[in-house]
Amino acid sequence: MRSKPRARRSLISSRNRICSSLALVVAIAAPIAAQQTAAPLPLSGRAPLAGTVNASQNSAPGSGINTLQPSVVASASFAGSTPSASKAPFNGSLSLSDAIARGLDYNLGATQWSNTVRQSQGETRVARSALMPNLNGSLTETEQQTDLKAMGFRLNLPATGIGAGLSFPSVVGPFNYMQLQASLSQSLFNFTSLNNYRASQQSLRANQLQLKDARDLVVLAVGGAYLGVIAAQARLISSQAQLATANAILNRSQQQKSVGALAQLTVDQNQVQAAIQQLQLTSLENDLAKQKINLARMIGLPSAGDFTIADAVPFAPPPPETLEAAVRLALEQRADLQAADAQAEAARYALAAAKAERLPSAAVNGNYGVIGTSLWNSSHGVFTVIGTLNIPLWQGGRAAGDREQAAATLAQRQAEAADMRSQIEAQVRVAMLDLDAAAKQVTVADANRKTAAEALSMTRDRFQAGVINTVELIQAQQQSATAEEDYINSVYAHNVAKLTLARALGNAPTTWRQDLAIRP
Repeated sequence: MRSKPRARRSLISSRNRICSSLALVVAIAAPIAAQQTAAPLPLSGRAPLAGTVNASQNSAPGSGINTLQPSVVASASFAGSTPSASKAPFNGSLSLSDAIARGLDYNLGATQWSNTVRQSQGETRVARSALMPNLNGSLTETEQQTDLKAMGFRLNLPATGIGAGLSFPSVVGPFNYMQLQASLSQSLFNFTSLNNYRASQQSLRANQLQLKDARDLVVLAVGGAYLGVIAAQARLISSQAQLATANAILNRSQQQKSVGALAQLTVDQNQVQAAIQQLQLTSLENDLAKQKINLARMIGLPSAGDFTIADAVPFAPPPPETLEAAVRLALEQRADLQAADAQAEAARYALAAAKAERLPSAAVNGNYGVIGTSLWNSSHGVFTVIGTLNIPLWQGGRAAGDREQAAATLAQRQAEAADMRSQIEAQVRVAMLDLDAAAKQVTVADANRKTAAEALSMTRDRFQAGVINTVELIQAQQQSATAEEDYINSVYAHNVAKLTLARALGNAPTTWRQDLAIRP
C-alpha cells in the first residue's frame, strides 16, 4: 500500500525536473540563434553640423592700391561657447593668450567634438561587448499547476509490477520550486563582430583627431576675432584723432570768420567735414562694440563685451619658409587629414565585417544553478553547456546588400581623403600667397601713411597762412585717413595670414605665439 503514493510522488518529481530542465534549455539556447550583422557606417566621414572656421583675404580698392580685406568667419558651434567667467576668473583686461586659452577650453566647437569623442568611446565599448564574456545571475520562484492531459501527455501504466493499478492524474500541482542560477555566454569566433569592433576603434580615432583639428580652428577663430578687435580699435583711435583735427580747424575758421578774415562758405565746409568725421566715429564705435561681442561669444565671456584689449600685435616679418616645406609639413601634421584616413580605415573594416556575414561563427553558453522547493534544503545542482556553430546558408540577400553599402561607403571616404590632401595643399598655397602679399602691402602702406602725414602737415601750414582754401585741406585729410586705414588693414591682413598659415600647417595651439611673435 505504501508503494503507490511513493511511486506517484516519484513520477510527479520527475515531471517537474523535466519541465524545469526544458525551460532552462530554451532560455539558454534563445540568445544563440541571433546572428551578428555588420554595423553600417554613414556614407560620408566628414563631420555633420559641427560648423567650421573660414579665413579669406579679399582685395578692395584703397588709396591707389588694392588692399587685402581679411575676414574670419566662424559658423555653427565655433561661433558659440559655454560660460567661462564663473569658472575662470577675469579681471576685465583680455590678452590674446588668455582669449585663445579660454576658447580652447570653452568654445562650443571644441566642446562638441570632446563630447563626440566620449560618445565614440561608448560605441566602441558596445562593439567590444560582442566579443567579451557575458555573465548574468537570476533568482526565480515558480508556483505552477499543469493539466497534463490538455498538453497531450499519455501515460500507459503497466498491468503488473511497480505502478500497477495506479491512476495517472490529469492535473499536476499546484507545486512550487526556487531556482538560483548563473549563465555565461562567450563568442569563440565571429569575424563580423571582430571587424565591427575594429571599425569602431578607427571611428573613435578619427573623432579624436577631429577634436585636435577643432582646436586648430578655435585658434584661428578666436585669434582672428581678437585681431579684428585690434583693427577696429585702431580705426576708432585714428577716427578720434581726425575728428579732433576737424573740430580744431572748425574752431579756428569760426574765429577767423568772426573777425572778417574768412568767408562763411569756408566755415560751412569745415563744419560739414567735422560732421562727417563724427558720423564715421559713431559707425566705428558701433563696429568695435560688435567685434567685442563676437569675441566674447567665442570664449565664454558675457555678451556685453565689457573688456579691454591688452595686446597690440604689431607687424613682425614672418620667418622664411619655402612652399614645398610648408606643404610637406602640413600633410604630415594636419589632424583632419589623419582623421579622413582613419574614417577610410573604418570603412575598410566595415566592408570586412559585411563580407564576414557569410562565414561560420561559434559560441558557447553555459548555465549552472540550484533548484528545489527551497534553496537551503531539498535542492540540487543543475547545469547546461551548449556549443553552437552557426553556418549562414541564405539570408534573403541581406549579406550582399550589406557588402554593397559598405563598399560604397569605403569608396566615398577614400575619395574624401584624396580630396582632403588636395584641399590642404591649396590652403597652404593660398595662405603663403596672402602672407607674402600682406607683408609687401604693409611696407607700401607704412611709407604711404608717412608721406600722407607730411603732406597734411604742410597743407595745414599753408591753410593757416591763407595760401589755400578748405577744399585742399579736406582732400589732404582724406588722403591721410585713407593711408592710415590702408596701414591698419595691411597689418591686420598680415597677422590673419599668419594665423591662417598656422592652421593650414596644423598644430596651431602650439605654434601661434611663434607665428605672431607673441611672448609667452
